[in-house]
Amino acid sequence: MTVAVSHAPTGEALEKLRAEAHAHIRDLRARIGKLDDDGIDLILRTARSHYAWQDRPVPRDVLEVIYEITAAGPTSMNTCPARFYFVESHEAKTRLSKALKDKNIDKMMSAPGTVIIAHDLDFWKELPFLFPHEDRRPHFEGKPEHAETTAFRNGTLQGAYFMIAARALGLDVGAMSGFSNKIVDEEFFAGTTLRSNFLCNFGYADETALFQKLPRLPFDKACKFL
Repeated sequence: MTVAVSHAPTGEALEKLRAEAHAHIRDLRARIGKLDDDGIDLILRTARSHYAWQDRPVPRDVLEVIYEITAAGPTSMNTCPARFYFVESHEAKTRLSKALKDKNIDKMMSAPGTVIIAHDLDFWKELPFLFPHEDRRPHFEGKPEHAETTAFRNGTLQGAYFMIAARALGLDVGAMSGFSNKIVDEEFFAGTTLRSNFLCNFGYADETALFQKLPRLPFDKACKFL
C-alpha cells in the first residue's frame, strides 16, 4: 500500500492538543458530574420503542446534530464504520417496504423517517484520516472476516448511539430487525461495500399506541462478578 498516512501533529503541537483535551474533560466534569434522573429517564430508563407517529416532520438540521453526537461516540481505533441512510420520500419508503415483514410496513410508512443503519466493509480505508498517528490499515487489508466483524460490532455501537442521541434531542425511535438484510442491500447498496445492520424509525411518537413496558432481567440474573 503506497497511500501516505495523513499528517499527525507532533512535538509542541501534539502537547498543546493533549493539554486542551485534558482541560476540556476537567471543565466538563466541573460543570456536570452526571445526568439527573429526568435525563436518564429520557434516554433509557423509561424511554420506549415507538411504532405510531404524529404527522410532524423532523428538520434536517436536527438529524445533522444527531449524527454529530453519534459520531462522537467511541469505536475501536476510531474506525467509525457506520453509515446512515435516511429514508423519507414515499418512493424510497416504497423501495424499503419490499424488504419488510408485513407487520412492519405500516410502522415504517407512517413514520416521518426511517434510517438504514449500515456499515462499510472498507471502513479501514478512511483510517489515515480517522487514526492519523499510526497506519492501522494493514490490520484489515486482505482480512475480510476481521474487517467485517469490526465493522459490524462498531457499526452496531454507533446505531445505539444514534438512538440515544435522538432521544436526547427530544425525538422518539423505534428500531426494527423484522426485515431482509439481503433485499435492503440489493435495493440500496448494490455494487458497494455497504451492508445493512438494522432499521430505525424516528420522529415524534403517538404515545397512545403504547402498551405497558415489558420486564427486564434483574441485576443478579444478568450480572456476575468474576
